[in-house]
Amino acid sequence: MDFNRRHLIGASAAGVAAGALVTQAQAQRAAPPAATLGRDATHDGVRPNSPDDQTGVLQRALDNAARTRTPLLLPPGNYRCGALKVSRGTQLIGVRGATRLIFSGGPSLLTGEGADNFGLSGITLDGGSIPLPKRRGLLHCLAGADVRITDCTIVNSGGSGIWFENVSGEVRNSIITQTATTAIVSFDARGLLVAQNTIADASDNGIEILRNAIGDDGTLVIDNRIEDIKAGPGGSGQYGNAINAFRAGNVIVRGNRIRNCDYSGVRGNSASNIQITGNSISNVREVALYSEFAFEGAIIANNTVDVAATGVSVCNFNEGGRIAVVQGNILRNMLPKRPIGTAPDDDAGVGIYIEADATVSGNVIENAPSIGIVAGWGKYLRDVSITGNVIRNAFIGIGVSVRDGAGTALIDGNLISGAPRGAIVGLDHAKPVTPDLTASGAARFAQVALGTNTVR
Repeated sequence: MDFNRRHLIGASAAGVAAGALVTQAQAQRAAPPAATLGRDATHDGVRPNSPDDQTGVLQRALDNAARTRTPLLLPPGNYRCGALKVSRGTQLIGVRGATRLIFSGGPSLLTGEGADNFGLSGITLDGGSIPLPKRRGLLHCLAGADVRITDCTIVNSGGSGIWFENVSGEVRNSIITQTATTAIVSFDARGLLVAQNTIADASDNGIEILRNAIGDDGTLVIDNRIEDIKAGPGGSGQYGNAINAFRAGNVIVRGNRIRNCDYSGVRGNSASNIQITGNSISNVREVALYSEFAFEGAIIANNTVDVAATGVSVCNFNEGGRIAVVQGNILRNMLPKRPIGTAPDDDAGVGIYIEADATVSGNVIENAPSIGIVAGWGKYLRDVSITGNVIRNAFIGIGVSVRDGAGTALIDGNLISGAPRGAIVGLDHAKPVTPDLTASGAARFAQVALGTNTVR
């Protein structure tokens, strides 16, 4: 046969076309039509961008879809509605950034009780700043297993953005802004993940992980961006925190970016075995990283803090607060004062404050106008090791309680540079009461074990 160049090109083109047809046919067989993936809400009478209230028809559509375990698909558009209820198996799916439920009033926009396997995806909930009753969220779920909120936006809530009680599941890749109280509240979680969300402009706290009584919780708060958190009701630290864990044991707070909070970046209150690791925190007006009151066990490691009244505080040995590792943090540019409302004798301008059964190692502290590291408060000091830290430009490098009744502190291998009042100084509560303990001929205290520290 005479195979010339034109024949070869024609044969190749025909082969490519045939192959494309086969691939297209295979794809059509593999992918079901979009209509089979869920129930179109317009088939139940729901009308996007209608000026009429859609509560009744939307509720019927939700009920019908849940009854058959079929996802309900909401096309792009605005839907004005009041209080809607979701039930076990409800799956409500919209187009991210284009499907919007606009709240017209009621206790909450979406409420689920015992709504196991409830899912919400691609929906914007707009609360219109309509006030909600106390302890309510625009999205409100009680006693639900495997609840999943993904790729949603919640804005202008007149209460909390999301309120969970006895819920397991996840809140992921969502945006929650302009909430009158707290963006996300969880009580008594049963296995919750809060990850990769953006939270901004909340008036109480960013995220609250709470329990009615001290106990295991295990919520994971990971890789969120949280900023502009106000202490709207005032108080002395209950509000104005990016992340607040209260009575919740075994909570992990990791990899979050936190900026501009009236009080703390991460506050653990009576939260045992909390892990606060790898967070980036800037411009918070009180303690950046807090573990306080009746807790046992805290790891605060590998965080960066730039601008705070105190970088890290692990305290309240008098309430049972004990056992901590504070390691590998960079803490700089501490503020000389705490916010109005805190106790007037609370410390500020401090890099790290520690009290009992703890190690402080490998941290870098710079620009602490008061003290780089404080060990103990009066007699509340026991078994603290402070080793291998770098402290630069602090009025006092390390302050250690020498009050009668104070326990043992080991201070060794630290580098202290630019501490005009003294590299290591004995304290009676907040008051310096000794000269520099590293100076030749300085007094020694049996409970303070000074190793070889480098002073410049």
